[in-house]
Amino acid sequence: MFQQITIVGNLGRDPEMRYTSTGIPVTSFSVATTRKWTGQDGQQQEKTVWFRVSAWRKQAELANQYLTKGSKVLILGEIDEPRTYTANDGTVRASLEVTANTIRFLSPRGENSGFGDSDVQPVERSYGSGGGGGGGASNGGNYGGSSSGGGHGEDEIPF
Repeated sequence: MFQQITIVGNLGRDPEMRYTSTGIPVTSFSVATTRKWTGQDGQQQEKTVWFRVSAWRKQAELANQYLTKGSKVLILGEIDEPRTYTANDGTVRASLEVTANTIRFLSPRGENSGFGDSDVQPVERSYGSGGGGGGGASNGGNYGGSSSGGGHGEDEIPF
């Protein structure tokens, strides 16, 4: 079974990059999503959910280079089985871990990001039709290129 999750939130800490024993980069960071609503009693309510995100290969390098604590991101990924643990106060909690398939940097320049306009989306890795293409077409703002190795420029539609 395949499950996909979409997260839009802010980084809770700076990313940490490390390398596997075979030299593959992996970057870990936490993302907080906050939902606000008005309860039936008229009081403002708020709930924050934290996710631990892992990015691999080129995405890991770019996330480590351009994301900082507070950066707004959109993550598309696969959620792993929640791991339960006991917090210091004795309550049982769950850790929600996500492996990123796509990372989009949403923060504009000067707001915890190294990119320009807020619509710049530098990294996207998609699983789908692989295949050729990419004979020198502009990468259309995809800083660092596609990390999937597919090589499709913005003018190439793989059918």
